[in-house]
Amino acid sequence: MPKVLVSDPIAKEGIDLLQKHFDVDVKIGLEKDQLIAIIGDYDALAVRSETKVTADVLEAAKKLKIIGRAGVGVDNIDVPVATQKGILVVNSPSGNTLAAAELTMALILSLARNIPQGHAMLRAGEWKAARKQLVGNELYGKTLGVFGLGKIGTAVAKRCQSFEMTVIGHDPFVSEEYAQKLGIELVDFETLLKRSDFITLHVPATKDTKGSIGADEIAKMKDGVRIINVARGGIVDEEAVAAAVEAGKVAGIAFDVYSTEPPAPDNPLLKLDKAITTPHLGASTEEAQINVAVDVAEQMVDVLGGKPARSAVNMPAMSTETLSAVGPFMTLGERMGAMAAQLNEGAVNAIEIMYCGDLSNMETRPVTRSVLRGLLQPILTESVNLVNAPVIAESRGIRITESKSGAPEDYANLLVVKVKTDKGEMMIEGTLFGNKEARIARIDGYQVDIVPEGAMLVTTHIDKPGIIGRVGTLLGNHNVNIAGMHVGRAGIHKNAVMVLNVDDAIADDVMKEIRALDGIETAKLVQFG
Repeated sequence: MPKVLVSDPIAKEGIDLLQKHFDVDVKIGLEKDQLIAIIGDYDALAVRSETKVTADVLEAAKKLKIIGRAGVGVDNIDVPVATQKGILVVNSPSGNTLAAAELTMALILSLARNIPQGHAMLRAGEWKAARKQLVGNELYGKTLGVFGLGKIGTAVAKRCQSFEMTVIGHDPFVSEEYAQKLGIELVDFETLLKRSDFITLHVPATKDTKGSIGADEIAKMKDGVRIINVARGGIVDEEAVAAAVEAGKVAGIAFDVYSTEPPAPDNPLLKLDKAITTPHLGASTEEAQINVAVDVAEQMVDVLGGKPARSAVNMPAMSTETLSAVGPFMTLGERMGAMAAQLNEGAVNAIEIMYCGDLSNMETRPVTRSVLRGLLQPILTESVNLVNAPVIAESRGIRITESKSGAPEDYANLLVVKVKTDKGEMMIEGTLFGNKEARIARIDGYQVDIVPEGAMLVTTHIDKPGIIGRVGTLLGNHNVNIAGMHVGRAGIHKNAVMVLNVDDAIADDVMKEIRALDGIETAKLVQFG
C-alpha cells in the first residue's frame, strides 16, 4: 500500500479520505532535517504552507510521486526541481475562492468605513471623537481596479458590481471577450493605476509580478487611493506603500499577506494607523479548509491509482471529459514515440509532432508529453514520465515542434511523429479505429496496419520473391510464433517495409541471423512495455 506523509495541519475530512486508500502518517511541525530523514519512505506528501519542500528535500524523496498542496500558492514547493524529478505537484485553486473573495470584500468595506479604527476608539471611550474623525466613503460609483482576473479576482469583481462600482481589470492572459462577459472593462496596467479608487491584487507571486507596485506605480495613482492585497507577499513594495500612506497619497491599505511571513515586528505596514493588517486569513474558513483538503486528497487518490489530476501545477490539467477524448491518443502517442526510439539510430536532436483532423481541435499538450515519454524512456536510464518528459527533452537539446492541420484525405484523425537524429530521420503516422483502437498507419510513408503492442519485428528489404518466406522459416525454426504480418512497399522490386507481430521477444542471436539473410537491409526488434 502506498505511504502518504501529511506534514501540515489539514482538515480531518481530507485525512480520512487518504486513510481509506493509503498508509497515512500525520507528522506536524517537522524540522527540515527531520523531513529529509524520512521523506524517502513515502510515495506522496500532503502540505499546506508551513512545510518547505526544497531541492534537498526532493533530492531525498526517492519514491515520491506526488505533492499535494492544500491551497492555491505553491511558493513553498520547489516546483522546477519536482518537475525535473518527475514528481507531480497538485493544488486546489478553487477550494478557497469564496473565502479569499469574501475576505477581500470585508477588507474593502473596512477600509471604506474605518471599521477597525471605530472599534478601537469606541473601546477606548472615544465615542464623540470617533464619530467626528471616522467619516468614510461609499463604494457606490467608485472605480475598482482588479489586478489579476482569475477565479478570486473575478469573484471579487462580481461582488463589487453588486455595490454598483465600476470595475476595470488588468490581466495579460484574459481576452476582451471574456472580460466583457463579466462586465469588466479590460485596461492596461497604467490605466488601472490612474483610474482606480480601490486597487485589489489577485495575481500569483512570480518573477514577473514581484514588485509590481512600488514608488513609481503609486505616483501614477489617484490621491486617496486604497490598496488591498489578499494575494501574495512581495507583489507590493511594502516600504514604498507605507511611505505613501504616511504622506497622504494613499488613503489606506488592507494587507493579509507579506513579503516575509510572519512579518517582522519592524515591518512598516504594522505601524500605520491607516492600515488594516490580518495574519494571512484568506483561506481560513472552516468550509475552505475542508474543500481544499478533500480536493487535494481526491487528486492524490486518483494519481496514485493511475488517473490524471484535476489541478496539476507542473503539467496540463484535464477534466474527465477531456481525458475521455484525448486519453486514447495519449496511449497511441506514447507507443509511437517508443517505436521511433527503437527504430531510429543516432542521437535525437529534434522531434516534430503534427495533429491532423479531429485531433487538431483537442487538448494536445498531454499527447505531446506522451510522445516524448515514449521516445525518451527506451534510451535513458533515468525515469521519464508525463511530468518531466518536456524538461528532460529540453535539457538534452531536443527541439520540439508542434503543428495542427485539417483532416487528412484517408483518416478522420492522424497523429504524425517525425524524429530527427544525427544519422537521419523517421516518420511514423498513427490513428485510432473506433476512437479507441491504436493503429500505426504508415512508417516512412509505407502503408501498414499495425496494432502497436507486444513485440514486433520491423525490417526493410527489396521487394522480391522469397524474402518474407525466409524470415518466417527462420523464426519458425527458433520457435517464434508470428501473430500478424503487414507489408508496405513502394512497388514491385522496390523498397519495402515488413512488420511481424510476434508472440515473444526475439533473441539477439536470432536477430543477427535475420539481418544476415539475403535481401534484408535492416531488421530491428520493437517492444512495447
